[in-house]
Amino acid sequence: METLNFGVGLILVGLLTITAAAESNYGEALDKTFMYFEAQRSGKLPSDSRVKWRGDSGLEDGSLQNADLVGGYYDAGDHVKFGLPMAFSVTMLAWGTIEYRKEITNLNQMGHALWAIRWGTDYFIKAHNQPNVLWGQVGDGNSDHYCWERAEDMTTPRTAFKLDQGHPGSDLAGETAAALAASSMAFKPYNSSYSDLLLVHAKQLFSFADRFRGLYDDSIPSAKPFYKSSGYSDELLWAAAWLFRATGEEQYLKYVVDNGAYMGGTGLAVKEFSWDNKYAGVQILLSKVLMEKKGGAYTSTLKQYQAKADYFACACLRKNDGYNVQLTPGGLMYVHEWNNMQYASAAAFLLAVYSDSLSAANAKLACPDGQVQPHQMLDFVKSQADYILGKNPKSMSYIVGYGPKYPTHVHHRGASIALISVLPSAVSCVQGFDAWYRRPEADPNVIHGALVGGPDQNDNFDDERSYYEQTEPTLSASAPLVGLFSKLESLYGNITYHRLQTPVPSSTASGEPVKFVHSITSRWNVGKLTFYRHKVTMKNTSQKPITDIKVLVQELTGPIWGLYATAVRNTYELPQWLRVLKPGSECSFVYVQGGPQAKVSLLSYQYH
Repeated sequence: METLNFGVGLILVGLLTITAAAESNYGEALDKTFMYFEAQRSGKLPSDSRVKWRGDSGLEDGSLQNADLVGGYYDAGDHVKFGLPMAFSVTMLAWGTIEYRKEITNLNQMGHALWAIRWGTDYFIKAHNQPNVLWGQVGDGNSDHYCWERAEDMTTPRTAFKLDQGHPGSDLAGETAAALAASSMAFKPYNSSYSDLLLVHAKQLFSFADRFRGLYDDSIPSAKPFYKSSGYSDELLWAAAWLFRATGEEQYLKYVVDNGAYMGGTGLAVKEFSWDNKYAGVQILLSKVLMEKKGGAYTSTLKQYQAKADYFACACLRKNDGYNVQLTPGGLMYVHEWNNMQYASAAAFLLAVYSDSLSAANAKLACPDGQVQPHQMLDFVKSQADYILGKNPKSMSYIVGYGPKYPTHVHHRGASIALISVLPSAVSCVQGFDAWYRRPEADPNVIHGALVGGPDQNDNFDDERSYYEQTEPTLSASAPLVGLFSKLESLYGNITYHRLQTPVPSSTASGEPVKFVHSITSRWNVGKLTFYRHKVTMKNTSQKPITDIKVLVQELTGPIWGLYATAVRNTYELPQWLRVLKPGSECSFVYVQGGPQAKVSLLSYQYH
């Protein structure tokens, strides 16, 4: 039995009932968002996957090019692994995890958050197999879109496309560098060696992106019809800003200052933030550096970045002297016809982060149409999240599986075709269109947590599989929700705990019936990391036999032997042959991991 769990200080899911005081249950929405990322996984799936209608897929990706490109995420309702939106999504997952670590941990979701990030970063490490090489795409959008089939049945070409010195892509390499730098920060408290590895790749990719400049879709033309880049200057600034935040090295701050005007960071005022346009993200990220008084000699230029951050925030809040973001009659930010929700979710997250920075600095947002308090910014952020979750003219949640009413004809191949256990025969390319795409019935599989494209500028929404502008979910739309929902749950959620079993004394309480004795029986080094074999002995110190023992094991990052995992995260039980622990008797289990020992405590038991 092997377990890999990144969670620390987490609250056991199975022992809680979470009740939201607000109309929206942001904690539930957060959990479902992570399930969407599980549904989008490519490669060999873990045994604990919660999406039972998905199976292994793309296991030969990269083999034609003698590269291992198995893993990563499918982009949307198709099966192409597009590098630019995938990298942006990982950056946003990591940013949310960094900003709201405490909130995510309190919601018992840090394990899911780090796994969502790592499913992307493990793939990026494979894709960056040489300092000046980055595999930027697997699959061809045109051939893929001609077919409607499950990922497990894929018959379309899995051609891989790469960037190198002769075929540069500063936007894609820069965004991937940003994703790895941000992810290194997210992992640092939990796995420092992995964090260091991510940073090595981030630095190399930034150097590659900066030294060999060019648009990635000129080097990978098949990406152009789907994710055409508007430029790479914003990604270079974005990557440098993240590298400064991750390393504290002045060279990266100097880069964004020296190139601020030339690359548009201090000159361009924008009203959107997306996989293609990172300027608002750069400006708010550097405003945070400024307000934390880390600008030093570069303070004056950072103030220019903040002026443009203010423009973006004021435009979203419609206090920008007429140069505002459009709102639908129901109050949703409306930026583009195709998948508009991705712009609303990304902007709402940015405003939440900026509000926190302003609040910490005891500052206000100064707009042409008046000052805005940080809490007023959060009111607007909440309005966007609530619209997404059902507080809208259609009374519909645009997150699949959340609430009583949500889209049921999602433009997603896997969700719309019966799972393999029900339909074991392969669904062919054309057959998928005839039998499943045009099928009027609801999807046979619920793709929990998928944020669809959403309504039009008049709040109208057609729940039609063929209307991909409104019903297709994407990685880049969902990724900002992790930070957004975590923040809002901490502010508006009222979490109360109702234990399903009698409360058990803590491990430090006197008179507890089971005593745990930890020891280290072996140690060895792998590179710079030291691994330990831990042995934990459990002894019944009471005068009665004990049965139904449940053990909580937290901060476990390696394999464990001698206990059996239950359906509840982090919870283990004794083997079948050792159901009763008699007075004075002992039993042991072992686990292996680097760094500090796991936290072991008695969760529940019964006297026999």
